[in-house]
Amino acid sequence: MTIAALTLGTFSALANERFTAADIRDDIIGKRIYLAVPMGGEFPLNYRSNGQVDGTGEALGLGRFAKPKDTGKWWIDGDRLCQQFTSWYKGAPMCFELQRIDDTQLKWTRDNGETGTARIGNEI
Repeated sequence: MTIAALTLGTFSALANERFTAADIRDDIIGKRIYLAVPMGGEFPLNYRSNGQVDGTGEALGLGRFAKPKDTGKWWIDGDRLCQQFTSWYKGAPMCFELQRIDDTQLKWTRDNGETGTARIGNEI
């Protein structure tokens, strides 16, 4: 078996796998996550190890529509990543199931049924 076959076998085993609480701690916390935005571009969120999440939409021009920066808290509930910002989404808590697309891409499904994709960035 070639290295390419081994790599592809590992990749296909990871694809479509739901994140567990341990995966969230290992692969999301302490990293910058870039949410794909429907109008193009990416929206960065920082999941800090101290339980804080923060983000900025300044590069996307979010300041024209809403507060461009906000800070909140994150927590893990079962195998879901939850967050609550101070202003964004009127401060309502929300939780997400995460599904692996590949080693740096994921699909998220919010508790209200909305879905999207994101890219796992570097450590913050």
